Amino acid sequence: MPAVARISVGAAFVAALTVLASSPIAHADFVPGGKGTGSETQVDGGQGNGTISASVGAVVFDRSKNGSGQKAGPVTSATTWTPPACYYAPKYTPEQLQKYLEPIWEAGSTGYEWDAEQRDRYVEGHPYKDFNKDKADEGYWWDSYVTPGRIGDPGALDCDEPIFWVDTNDDPPANIPQAITPEMLAQLAYAEIRVPSTEVDLAPDGATKVNLPTWMWLDGANFKPVSVTASVPLLGIQATTTAEPVSVRIEPGTPDAETYPASGVCEIRNGRIGEPYAKGKANRTPPCGVKYLRSSGDDAYQLQATVTWRIHWTGTGVAGERRLPDGTFGGEQDVVVQEIQAVNR
Repeated sequence: MPAVARISVGAAFVAALTVLASSPIAHADFVPGGKGTGSETQVDGGQGNGTISASVGAVVFDRSKNGSGQKAGPVTSATTWTPPACYYAPKYTPEQLQKYLEPIWEAGSTGYEWDAEQRDRYVEGHPYKDFNKDKADEGYWWDSYVTPGRIGDPGALDCDEPIFWVDTNDDPPANIPQAITPEMLAQLAYAEIRVPSTEVDLAPDGATKVNLPTWMWLDGANFKPVSVTASVPLLGIQATTTAEPVSVRIEPGTPDAETYPASGVCEIRNGRIGEPYAKGKANRTPPCGVKYLRSSGDDAYQLQATVTWRIHWTGTGVAGERRLPDGTFGGEQDVVVQEIQAVNR
């Protein structure tokens, strides 16, 4: 079946099972083999509004140490790299695969030729016999998953291999590069990272003045490392991806301004970015800030602050930390700049 058709059929199956799972009697584990817990947040579905998708049982995310808040958002890779749009992982027991495929064949919507090929592959022994029911306790059927938020992404169609069997403790076929690994789990966790808003504190607050150094800093309580752990309980593998803030780039919103430092990049020092203004610092140069050279008139300048996060991961079978591309997350805020009025007598 073409990849697009497989995704469409799979989506319909997920929707049907989600309805079943939302009933009071279905609040249970639906991962293959009955392992895992219903409270875990899983790929292709979750426990939002009390529902659990029955097709999920591969990757489980622990977001308890992730960033939170209404303005928290995902980091964007500082390079052209992106987390994988699809991957392969355990999905079905033999009985579950039979319940998935037979209704598709009976509907005939995929065409006689494809249905016959599928029956030959999974039932007639070329190469699998009767959905591998005689090996029900010895492995799982692996299938493709689309990373949440990536449906429609061209990369989501790269995983077009037919469903295949992998014995417990065996590696998946070497010719399938998208098969799940600790490194891929780290990349999937990267996509789940959420970091706090980058709205900076300003002094003066509300409105500043032309040629007056304006101090800027970020709340140190919010800007601390965050992490997400992704695991496949069935395989006993996991990876934790951690993002740590390292700097903020200040863009004043107008060329008529000077930044402190001149590069516009404020490095994190002693666990904080910038320094809060306090009484007695009026004659000091702010370690992080801006000086506007022209009034914003009846409008406001759009100050943009973009934080760079250094991202690394640890995982099963990996010694020490490994790097992933730095991520960035930014936001804009209005800054009103007024002329200093002087009276000549």
